[in-house]
Amino acid sequence: MTSTLPDASDTPSAAAPSGPKPVLVTGASRGLGFALAEALAPDHHVVAVARTIGGLEELDDRIKARGGRATLAPMDINVPEAMATLCRGIWDRWGGVSTWYHCAIHAAPLGPVDHMDDKDWSKSIETNTNATARLITYVSPLLGTEGRAVFFDDVHAGEKFYGIYGATKAAQIALARSWANEQAAFGDRIKILTPPPMPTALRGRFHPGEDRTRLTPPAQAAAQLLAELATVTAA
Repeated sequence: MTSTLPDASDTPSAAAPSGPKPVLVTGASRGLGFALAEALAPDHHVVAVARTIGGLEELDDRIKARGGRATLAPMDINVPEAMATLCRGIWDRWGGVSTWYHCAIHAAPLGPVDHMDDKDWSKSIETNTNATARLITYVSPLLGTEGRAVFFDDVHAGEKFYGIYGATKAAQIALARSWANEQAAFGDRIKILTPPPMPTALRGRFHPGEDRTRLTPPAQAAAQLLAELATVTAA
């Protein structure tokens, strides 16, 4: 079943509703986010966030085919008001989320640092760093002391031609590491995982001539990462 979040004019409830909490996937319309949302759907209600409506609709069809349920949120994580409405709506309906998987990223074209485009730099800073910082403050109350947040590293900081992407992705992960250390008293709740190279649209822009058959399909990578998380939780 597909559902939508409450309108922004709705009045938030004072107390959190009881019952199972959903998982939140930002950047769910393609690549790893899509694969994670699909893999989680049989056992969790998925709140899927992305700008690309077509990708969300395809995800919804996949989730329905597996007997799962999703709430589609065609929103831009760079719009603070939209993210505030999203998180308030999640609180009103479910009282929080069990896990947040942050997969949203902007991949600026590779190029020399001394030829950086201001628009590419600004959009990368806004999406990869500023939006992540805002989302942490918005989603943290939804996690409480038991929920978990998962970030995905892609280590390219300092590599040639990766100036914009490498710097802004490194800043995103630095925020996540600081948050993880600050939350350590509550357990291993903020996780940073490193996916294998995948044949995603993002990687295709970086390596257009690469042999994609040698890369790990997103669905397989998602299964591996979820198994890794389950192992950590069991430990």
